[in-house]
Amino acid sequence: MFRELYHGLRWSAAEVEGRPFSYSHHAIGDESMTLRTSSFHGGRLDGEILPTGDEFIVNWVTTGGGVVDVGAAEVAVAPGTPVLFPADRPFRFSYADFDQKLVHLDRGLVERVAAEQTGIEHGDLRVDGAVVPGRDAVRTWGQAMGLISRTLIGAPASPLLRAEMSRLAAIAFLELYPQLPVSLPPALLVPGNARVRTAVEFIHANAHLPITPTAAAKAAGLGVRALQDGFRRALDTSPSEYLRAVRLDHVHSELRRADPGETSVKDIALRWGFAHLGRFSGVYAERFGEYPSTTLRAVD
Repeated sequence: MFRELYHGLRWSAAEVEGRPFSYSHHAIGDESMTLRTSSFHGGRLDGEILPTGDEFIVNWVTTGGGVVDVGAAEVAVAPGTPVLFPADRPFRFSYADFDQKLVHLDRGLVERVAAEQTGIEHGDLRVDGAVVPGRDAVRTWGQAMGLISRTLIGAPASPLLRAEMSRLAAIAFLELYPQLPVSLPPALLVPGNARVRTAVEFIHANAHLPITPTAAAKAAGLGVRALQDGFRRALDTSPSEYLRAVRLDHVHSELRRADPGETSVKDIALRWGFAHLGRFSGVYAERFGEYPSTTLRAVD
């Protein structure tokens, strides 16, 4: 049953001799969201799942524990702490003597809610499943799941109420797991590049401030030389070059939206830290295939 529900590749269950074995599984919901509970006692359950990519699955245990993503980016599953299953690649797991809760959320639903909140294009959503959820986010998640459970398990809910509960779950999910920048290079999702990813996210979040590679290294818990080596290995660039590219992208975005009658290339370039306009125009043209003045004049 488990194998069919979760697109399992390999599954094995082993009973512990001398201990009573019991198993149960219950589910309620629809194609947008389902709440599931599993109880497995007197043994351990191991397997490998091949996700379909069309849903996000959050799981947590109330008793027992286990490990998700065995042999890769291993995450320990402990009572009360939500863990997101990898959504786009096979992964292995191992659980023992557990009572488990799971929430399955349709990816399309979560993407629509994320688009309403942030304006991202539909289909661009990427969440950071490696993050350890913060205490406030976990509390919000728990409160949302409590309300949703009581609503769905009680009297039959109308389609409108069910839709609102699914939307509430999606909102709580997006608080639990932050969105990754769409432009975040895939190489940074490799567990070995976690600190480089932290530095990249720091740069994206603070590019409008007078930050330096030293500040990015500190945010990532690395020395400057180690950060430089990590950037070169993962991104084939340096922290300084990456920061400059991020700021150039911001300039490009502002120039495309700006009114030529109200601002100038110089104003926007200076705002993003480019003081030498001649040199700025050259690197801008190299990156975008046109001079900044051309971008500004092209605004409708």
